[in-house]
Amino acid sequence: MSEAVFADLEETPDEHGLAPRLPGDQVEELSRVGTRQETRPGEVLYREDDQPSDFFVVLSGTVATVQDYGRANRVVAVHGPRRFLGELNLLTGQPMFLTAVVSRPGAVLAVPVESLKELVTHDHALGDMILRAFLVRRSIQAELGVGLQIIGSRFSSDARRLREFAARNRLPHKWIDLENDTQAETLLRQLGLSPDETPVVIWRGEHVLRNPSSAELARLVNLRQAGGELSVCDVVVVGAGPGGLAAAVYAASEGVDTIVLDAVATGGQAGTATSIENYLGFPAGISGDELTDRAVIQAKKFGARIIVPAEATALEREIYCHVVRVEGDEVVRAKAVVVATGARYRRLDLPRLEEFEGVSVHYVATEMEAKMCVADPVVVVGGGNSAGQATVFLARQALSVLLVSRSADLRQDMSRYLADRGRAHTGGGGSAELRGARARRRPDARGSRRGGQEDGRAVAGRGARHVRVHRRGTTLGMARRPARPR
Repeated sequence: MSEAVFADLEETPDEHGLAPRLPGDQVEELSRVGTRQETRPGEVLYREDDQPSDFFVVLSGTVATVQDYGRANRVVAVHGPRRFLGELNLLTGQPMFLTAVVSRPGAVLAVPVESLKELVTHDHALGDMILRAFLVRRSIQAELGVGLQIIGSRFSSDARRLREFAARNRLPHKWIDLENDTQAETLLRQLGLSPDETPVVIWRGEHVLRNPSSAELARLVNLRQAGGELSVCDVVVVGAGPGGLAAAVYAASEGVDTIVLDAVATGGQAGTATSIENYLGFPAGISGDELTDRAVIQAKKFGARIIVPAEATALEREIYCHVVRVEGDEVVRAKAVVVATGARYRRLDLPRLEEFEGVSVHYVATEMEAKMCVADPVVVVGGGNSAGQATVFLARQALSVLLVSRSADLRQDMSRYLADRGRAHTGGGGSAELRGARARRRPDARGSRRGGQEDGRAVAGRGARHVRVHRRGTTLGMARRPARPR
């Protein structure tokens, strides 16, 4: 794409706080700690994979943010006067996902990141505006598939693991399904790979990893550096859910040297929630993603070190400290240990259940699971808040949703607002027995990478076995849309 084509691009509309204009007094405030720079068409202010160092405000002219600059040149947004550049990585310390290219000549204000962080501690309105814009931009990046490409079969447990790791860590990525995407095998041939070598992760169009571990994927995107992070601290927090992150904020804000460890991602179970409406301080509700991002930024602001993925495998006692052993033969020594490992998912006692986990049996209901359930019937088993949130969320996309609970009254174990909202979608009532549903098998159950045909015996198990609900249980059925043509 030439400089002339960039120059023809119009500013991106400010939708949902994506690209707000700073008031004049805030631009003046930033100018006291920033440096004015004249710009020329085609000038690159920062590139993909750069470590963020400056926060840019456009004073005049326009700047485009571009994915895959120099190759595909996909323009994500165009910013004009008094709009600011950047993405969430600028606050979390991860390398940038996009490239900023000057499209029309003018000037920008370059503010060092550390000066920005100091400034927003005194100007909360500015901090909230920037954070909100960065969160909206991250969600758009996720929709566009900016960043990673993951190629594999939807029936592969390893492909599922990689997708879940990327989603839980809020890494924008594009999923390319071998079964549905006609371009998948063409892309694999271009890389000199066969379908049997999937799942494959592609980064920046250059780096290719065949079925990487979560730690290898984290190092590829600089989510975690190799070595040197774990050493000695005052407090180590094991678990990065809301409880662990809160402990990190309180400890680090008092000047206590704090390290937080988590085996998968920050956010814990709450991080997978699509909407949390009973959390103190958020009367309009907040998504698990946004709650987690805000907590991580807050903890890092006070100096806490968050290490992901880092699975704690053992706790030992030495004379003067505690020792937490981390998978990969790393250790961290601390004067105190906070164990905030949170909840573990309860599993139904059904034969051969593991054959279907990650394919048609899931333990969370995020956008990823919702896309897999489009135009299919879904059963949610459970009566707590997570089950209620999943039911309401999946009803927007699934053919029908059936909630199965042991309790005679949903409000016994579920927050009233969720129970009422669920019943608002349906007339309620239902049968006390849920018969065997059809489910897809994991391909490795039959020794095939790309099997996974529907199997009517899935939940029924051996013979004509049924899944029964407690005699006093309730079922809540939700049919939200007609079946889509297949």
